[in-house]
Amino acid sequence: MTALAPPLAVFLREHLPRDRRASPHTCEAYAYSFQLLVTFAARRLRTKPSQLEVEQLDVPMILAFLEHIEQDRGNKARSRNARLAAIKSFFHFLEYRVPACLDQALRVHAIPMKKIDQGLVATLTRTEIQALLDAPDPRTISGTRDRAMLHLAFAAGLRVSELVGLKVDQFDARAPASIHVMGKGRRERVLPLWRQTTAAIKAWLAVRPPGLDIALFLNGAGRAMTRSGFEYILTKRAGAAALLQPSIAEKKVSPHVLRHSCAMHMLQATHDIRKVALWLGHASLQSTEAYLRADPSEKLEILNITTAPTLRAGRFRPPDKLLAMLNNG
Repeated sequence: MTALAPPLAVFLREHLPRDRRASPHTCEAYAYSFQLLVTFAARRLRTKPSQLEVEQLDVPMILAFLEHIEQDRGNKARSRNARLAAIKSFFHFLEYRVPACLDQALRVHAIPMKKIDQGLVATLTRTEIQALLDAPDPRTISGTRDRAMLHLAFAAGLRVSELVGLKVDQFDARAPASIHVMGKGRRERVLPLWRQTTAAIKAWLAVRPPGLDIALFLNGAGRAMTRSGFEYILTKRAGAAALLQPSIAEKKVSPHVLRHSCAMHMLQATHDIRKVALWLGHASLQSTEAYLRADPSEKLEILNITTAPTLRAGRFRPPDKLLAMLNNG
């Protein structure tokens, strides 16, 4: 039997950040996935988490865990697949280090991912975006910071991890101002900024409290803004914006909705999916195609350049009453 704690610690502390060069966000997500799994397995087996063994995380246990996070915790299929991906990655790590677990690893790899409904991306209209950007009060330090964060998140189409991970030296104020982003998969990109966005960031830097943290955006304690902190701020500002633009109240405004809105507005302006993919930092156009499905203007262009089939002129003749009665009888 193989103790779970030692290889799991090596996987999370050394293999992910050093060998795979995974981002801090990915490492945290994987660690949280195993926190849920270990807690579930220990409670089910009535043992301490530190006493769990790798062999106890067999396929029935993992399937029960996946069912638990969907039914008891209310997670969606996307979250379920993310937890399963973390588990599969760990067992792939074990294949070369614990040969006795090879057969178990193959069985775990055979657990299928759940298919996800590909719905249309949620976006905000230009009027709604403007109401959201106008919600913070620039006469206060927190309002100045929130306005800069919202402007940058929308204008650059940033993921929330990219936004809160920005450092002061990643903003270049020289005209034309730009932001240097370290994106998903360690893909870097430099994005020019609108004058309004640049002005909002400069206003924040002018009142930004001095401190040891080099993060661009700080929370009330003077430390780097967190993911949950920005989500709280966005929810708060969206509630204020809904007073001026009631349609916002009908939508779930999340950090990714700002990214989707940036992509949709850019697609409508450029009609070039490649430019949208480049701006968002997508590795392939397949991820960007979701905006084509949601943008009606792209489909209207197709409709306008094609010719509709002609209909032969005719005169309507009502059906014979006797036949109609027999068909309905």
